[in-house]
Amino acid sequence: MPFATNRPLARAEARVMARADLTRRLVAQLKHEEAVIGGIGFANFELWGAGHRPQNFYMLGSMGLAIPIALGVALAQPQRRVVALEGDGSLLMELGTLATVAGLRTPNLVMVIQDNGTYQITGGQKAASETADLIGIARESGLTQAAWAADEADFDAMVAQALSAPGPWVIGVRIGTDRPEATTERDPTRIRDRFMRGIGTIR
Repeated sequence: MPFATNRPLARAEARVMARADLTRRLVAQLKHEEAVIGGIGFANFELWGAGHRPQNFYMLGSMGLAIPIALGVALAQPQRRVVALEGDGSLLMELGTLATVAGLRTPNLVMVIQDNGTYQITGGQKAASETADLIGIARESGLTQAAWAADEADFDAMVAQALSAPGPWVIGVRIGTDRPEATTERDPTRIRDRFMRGIGTIR
């Protein structure tokens, strides 16, 4: 089942939006202890800033692993919806994961790709995503439920659909280069243990 809200867009047709606003919009729709894996850098900074949840996992220094970790959680807990928030630079390091997800057909996995065409946290160097359409690559990898959000209202509708209908889903959003106001605490052990308690794997 494709997204019901829009026709397929090319990357250039999608509106550039604010990462912080989109993250808050996503978090506002989480009502059932969904797990959220925030990719390294600004993806998890904004997740932290949107309001901490024990089901949030904040990546520190492991570029390209948000979707693989989310996939592992989704496979281990098929009753739980799992969301990966990933940047375009990190996705470029893990493109093979898209084919793996497509092959496994993990129905409870949602991937939100935040694309500003740069490696922003390391200085704003240009990324290949500026010319490569990552959502097009996802579709060609077998993820037919992949689309760019045209604007904020479209994003809200796509998130609602992805949180309620079988996936896997890929939502692409074009974002600007605003810097987050918050910074995730850098305590890997505490982040890990709090997340594991949040998803019920330890007490």
